Amino acid sequence: MNQLALITGATRGIGRQIAITLAKEGYDIALNYRKENEELENVKKEIAEIGVECFAVKGDVSCFEDCEELVKQVIEKFGKLDVLVNNAGITKDMLLMRMKKEDFEQVIDVNLVGTFNVTKNVISHMLKARSGRIINISSVVGVSGNAGQTNYAASKAGIIGFTKSLAKEVASRGILVNAVAPGFIETSMTEVLKDEVKEEIAKSIPLKRMGTSQDVANVVKFLASKDSSYITGQVVHVDGGMLM
Repeated sequence: MNQLALITGATRGIGRQIAITLAKEGYDIALNYRKENEELENVKKEIAEIGVECFAVKGDVSCFEDCEELVKQVIEKFGKLDVLVNNAGITKDMLLMRMKKEDFEQVIDVNLVGTFNVTKNVISHMLKARSGRIINISSVVGVSGNAGQTNYAASKAGIIGFTKSLAKEVASRGILVNAVAPGFIETSMTEVLKDEVKEEIAKSIPLKRMGTSQDVANVVKFLASKDSSYITGQVVHVDGGMLM
């Protein structure tokens, strides 16, 4: 029987690449999405062509009741959940003096509270099974901070604290909890940047290039595998050396 991985925010960018990469490793995939669109259909088709089972489950991670229902559907279909990747996230960048209260709250609700909501509904199943992998997608700005991103940086720093604390709570039950902190990654979020801005960013990175979604997915693949069986409570930076 294949291992099962649930990935939140899995229709595009890093989440999509994680789903495809794990599918290629033989995992059945549960895709969480918020809105039905062409991107969802494309990733479902690509995973199906790999030859593993793909189950798309709708839900807003910032809503606890949605998370309760989506996890229930996954468990009812597969009877288990081996790997959870908390990837869903948004940005609403603005200097604090101009940031609206709702823009701060929405980013915290999706990125940080969403991580709690999904994990809270998954953890009892993993505890019962006495095994599992939880991989939370944080960010280098959760460590370094970044002007114009007080909301995003706070949410990603919170994920790191959440990861380390939960790792200590569940290690004795064979559940590993780690975080991945990407740096500047080529996604739809960075596509909007002007070429000269991208060039300046690349110059500031020791490896002299922005990362790819595959760079992040490769680390998630490792943390989900048996090869990471003695690693928990860690934050793995995928940032080209930005925070050395």
